[in-house]
Amino acid sequence: MFAAPGTILSAAIAGILGLLIGSFLNVVIHRIPKMMQRESDNYVAMENGKELPHTDRYNLIVPRSACPHCGHQITALENVPVFSYLVIGGKCTQCKAPISKRYPLVEAFTGGLSAFLIWHFGSGYAGMASLLFAWLLIAMTFIDADTQLLPDDLTYPLLWCGLLINLHGVFVPLQDAVIGAAAGYLLLWSIYWLFKLTTGKEGMGYGDFKLLAALGAWMGWGMLPIIILLSSIVGAIVGVCMISFTKHGKDHPIPFGPYLAAAGLIALLWGKTLTQNYIGLSF
Repeated sequence: MFAAPGTILSAAIAGILGLLIGSFLNVVIHRIPKMMQRESDNYVAMENGKELPHTDRYNLIVPRSACPHCGHQITALENVPVFSYLVIGGKCTQCKAPISKRYPLVEAFTGGLSAFLIWHFGSGYAGMASLLFAWLLIAMTFIDADTQLLPDDLTYPLLWCGLLINLHGVFVPLQDAVIGAAAGYLLLWSIYWLFKLTTGKEGMGYGDFKLLAALGAWMGWGMLPIIILLSSIVGAIVGVCMISFTKHGKDHPIPFGPYLAAAGLIALLWGKTLTQNYIGLSF
């Protein structure tokens, strides 16, 4: 019933599914921060006894996607992942305003990664779970890069799904997953408070604690050191490059979530091998 790792057909099907999911992730990335802001605005208005500023329905389904410049509603033919972008030349069919290249890139990346995950894990429980894991991480990566926020609407589902999937030890025993979730949160929470007490500044957000807790729930406490190591190395390299080669100021915060997400994905795929090699080099 389930395809074994290395099966091309199942990987291809997953790739097509990933393209479709990537299109939806673009909606998630764009709308969840706006939904959070609208909710915050309404709460502030309600607390002050003022009229709610946002009363129209706005979620991941409603309203239909539209051009932000002219309001043209995107048709089904204009919304085929990657293909439509190429056909319409990356511009709105009505006002000819340019469409961000990030939309087809997210779709293509999600499709390619989905295909690779099913090729790597097969189409069994581990493979299907890895798709959910990757899709949530992709959404969080771009939201954090745009807004420096890691929404609870994404971090908590990732955390709980990790624990539920490991009820039967798909990736690690449940005990390791529970300890990993707690240890992941407490590790960054401790670093946060140590840094704040020492410098008086906040070095990271609470969303980072929750994301590392979720990664611990998926891969267990034993994978946390390699995740922290990988995310710190990548974050340091990217941060130095941004400061050195762009106008990104030293005092401007750099989101840590994308590096945690990348490290978590690497750990899911090759974490055991990396850990064994690291331990082997340490002795």
